[in-house]
Amino acid sequence: MSGVKSLKIALLGCGTVGAQVARILLEDQAELTTRSGAQLELTGIAVRNTSTTRDVEIPAGLFTTDAETLIDGADVVIELLGGLEPAGTYIARALTRGASVITGNKALIAAHGAQLNALAAEHGAQLRYEAAVAGAIPILRPIADSLAGDHITKVMGIVNGTTNFILDAMDSTGAAFDDVLAEAQALGYAEADPTADVGGHDAAAKAAILASLAFHTTVSIDQVHCQGITEITAQDVADAKAAGYVIKLLAIAEKTGSGISARVYPALLDRSHPLGSVRGAFNAVFVEAQNAGDLMFYGAGAGGAPTASAVMGDVVSVARALATGTVLPAASALEAPVLADFAEVTTRYWIGLSVTDQPGMLARIASVFAEHGVSIEAMNQSTAGDGTAHLRMLTHEGSEEALASTIGDLEALDTVASVTSVLRVEGN
Repeated sequence: MSGVKSLKIALLGCGTVGAQVARILLEDQAELTTRSGAQLELTGIAVRNTSTTRDVEIPAGLFTTDAETLIDGADVVIELLGGLEPAGTYIARALTRGASVITGNKALIAAHGAQLNALAAEHGAQLRYEAAVAGAIPILRPIADSLAGDHITKVMGIVNGTTNFILDAMDSTGAAFDDVLAEAQALGYAEADPTADVGGHDAAAKAAILASLAFHTTVSIDQVHCQGITEITAQDVADAKAAGYVIKLLAIAEKTGSGISARVYPALLDRSHPLGSVRGAFNAVFVEAQNAGDLMFYGAGAGGAPTASAVMGDVVSVARALATGTVLPAASALEAPVLADFAEVTTRYWIGLSVTDQPGMLARIASVFAEHGVSIEAMNQSTAGDGTAHLRMLTHEGSEEALASTIGDLEALDTVASVTSVLRVEGN
């Protein structure tokens, strides 16, 4: 097209998401030119095996195993390989050349985002990664751009579709964790090795990215407190439901009095909370800002086409800037982020106890809470009929340190057979 700047696009990876990105670049070229002001030319797709059958029909001549040469001839590189390497080396090569990079690689950004952002700024390139968090949901650009003039105080989200599918199914059917996990694997919602999802590590990477953007700092995945859902039982879910709660795996980035807290754990939410109604494999992110108030972002958290939509949003944004010569601001970061000690984070606990049903039992348990300055908001007791009882105790807000010490002393009581579960309560 006469007078329109042409941009060479290199695509690294052609899996579920990469194939859909290639399809959009090939099928929607005219519309993308109109929207971006530049002609986007897909010059090649770097893959490990050029003969692999793809879900999308793509000209065979686009495939190559020579990623380096492809990168060196590109204006924009889209990295969808995943993992730390060789993706990290490829991205660094592109940025050093001054080529802009769009990636959906949450693990890489969570581990090395600060270094890569600095490299991009040094060489006048752009590094964008909307697809790294919550699939199709536009959340990173709104945080970085639309809310740039506000003060975000907390970001709390359901950012892993696998765990939300599992917990939602447990809530709606009463099934056990292992049974629902097997179903999720059969349906393709969970990997054969689901550790990254059910262990909370995938959500932790996304929590690090959200915290970094929301608070203009650099939080890495190893600074995120992480707990998965593998210990959640059908009884936990049923008891939560009876009390008006739902259990969700939450990624939380919060500004506290002592610094920034980034954490992932399963927590109770009131069923009326906006995040409490997120079903199946969907994702949602709830943002609290000083001036904008409460904001909710909801949508598909994974899948080829939805995630490709997020990738292409970044592509068009970068292409517009390159076409007009506009310099987009680099990600802003404090040199020395102040991180809150997890022990100082305040929350509420929902504690399950199996106890000996005898006189004075409740008084002894209550005294343990009092010793640590933790007050009990509500309690429910059910008798098992064999001389034991099951207690569910909801605390008022307290520090993690005080609450953890309370649990330790409860376990030492001879009237407490076991602490059956410890969950936090969020969204108050």
